[in-house]
Amino acid sequence: MVRRGVLHRAAPGYYIVVPPEQAGGPWTPNLEATAAGIAATIYGADNVVVMGISAARIHNVIPRALATAVVAVPRRHRPITLTDRTATIRFLRRDTTGLDAERIDTPLGPALVTTPEQTILDLARWPLLGDAENEIPAAIAGLFRRSDRERLAALASEQGLTAALARAGTWAGAQT
Repeated sequence: MVRRGVLHRAAPGYYIVVPPEQAGGPWTPNLEATAAGIAATIYGADNVVVMGISAARIHNVIPRALATAVVAVPRRHRPITLTDRTATIRFLRRDTTGLDAERIDTPLGPALVTTPEQTILDLARWPLLGDAENEIPAAIAGLFRRSDRERLAALASEQGLTAALARAGTWAGAQT
């Protein structure tokens, strides 16, 4: 089925059904959708949340493709190295039910993705997670412009991330 172009092999043991209009030709789904799909296969779609740098990509505040995707999951999992490109999926063990997330359509179907407010806090808390630390200040500035400041402050307080919020505010201020 891979040779016929019906399935796409993303990683050892993980295959993605090729959309009918793409069958038989070269097709590679984007990294964030692939990460969400593989994580959902392991944990179930309602138990995984695309976060951090990957959520920033989905929210269109990071323009370039990255080599690492980050997904919040309920239990530990080793990183998965993709075989269809030079990229890795990193899993961060978190209480996914406590994250502020929204369902967003991806090329492979809907996925839970952290809201802009939650993404700001996550980027400021783990700026090195995802190997794109140079992109973080601009991403946070872009997300700040579309965020609800009261909701952001409430989330930071609820999650004990007031220091991350202060760091994010510094980065966003430096970018504007």
